[in-house]
Amino acid sequence: MADPTPAAAPAAAPAAPASAPAPESSTSAPPAAAPAAASPPAQASTAPAAAAASPAADDAPIDPDANIEIDDALRDDDSAIGSQVSAFTESLSSSVVDYPIKHGRRYHKFRSGAYPFPNDEDEMDRLDMTHELMYVGTGEKHYLAPVEESKLHRILDLGTGTGIWAITIGDEFPNAEVIGNDLSAIQPTWIPPNVKFEVDDIESPWVYGAKFDWIFCRYLTACILDWPKLVKNAYDNLNAGGWAEFQDFEFNFYSEDGSVNDDLSVRKWILALNEAAKKTKRELNPGSYLEGWLKGAGFTNVVHQRFKFPLGPWPKDPKYKEIGLYNIAQFEQGVQVLIAGVRKDVRNPNLHIQFDFHVAYGQKPE
Repeated sequence: MADPTPAAAPAAAPAAPASAPAPESSTSAPPAAAPAAASPPAQASTAPAAAAASPAADDAPIDPDANIEIDDALRDDDSAIGSQVSAFTESLSSSVVDYPIKHGRRYHKFRSGAYPFPNDEDEMDRLDMTHELMYVGTGEKHYLAPVEESKLHRILDLGTGTGIWAITIGDEFPNAEVIGNDLSAIQPTWIPPNVKFEVDDIESPWVYGAKFDWIFCRYLTACILDWPKLVKNAYDNLNAGGWAEFQDFEFNFYSEDGSVNDDLSVRKWILALNEAAKKTKRELNPGSYLEGWLKGAGFTNVVHQRFKFPLGPWPKDPKYKEIGLYNIAQFEQGVQVLIAGVRKDVRNPNLHIQFDFHVAYGQKPE
């Protein structure tokens, strides 16, 4: 499952900054104009994906080539970090079939084991924060593909989770039919009339009676056995001129100042997690491969953008600091049952941990 929200809408996030951190961007061909929204300044490896919106006059722009500046005023105090995270988490959390219970956690029943994570309220809260993390981290955008409302009739959200993205898009495009599918039927019932949810396994043969104009897929790390096949299925089920957009992580914890090394508990943990994912043949770091998979499936106008996601409130810039708080809040819920050393490392302001989030989209030829 990917995109999250409990039955109730998530609590309002803290006030967003005027502009957002910069991604790296590459394109194989110039795309159409990007959606109208404040866009973070972009780093271009071949050509800019879309023009970035100008920041507010009183807000100095971020240099996309510069490292993330460290907040030296942050106390070297684990309890201080914990207080910030607790307050931030509390402000985000909202109360939100026959599912099996294992080790005190609830899991999906349909195609049991296909999705390795729980589907209970604790997990939905974590996914809710991850949704906000991805939204804020990509410049307060729910998507980056340059879709046109007049051409959108059918939209598919792969791995919809608790449906927040599908519901948001249903509200934004009321004349389009939006379908969200997932292994778990945990979506709310109070939804826009043009939105519906289905229990389905996206790695099984697709049996949709009509093609789509836009297929969206986000945060399916460690969930998919055959990514190229999934991307090709998206291509085959798009109308000519339709767009597919994939957003996902690259969990390679690193620092730009050398403060993170392989001796740290958090690095040992993520390396072990990567090894475990390899043994189950599920890709933990799909983000950096998205562009290649899209091109391999036949998509044109492929655009790839990389976003820096700091882990913790150590950045000086308020935009990155907000992303870091969202990140550590959702991350700590995911590792709360693991060794104390990992929690200690991610709370240490002297360790400037970060990882990357990738967005790639492409168009099926006309």
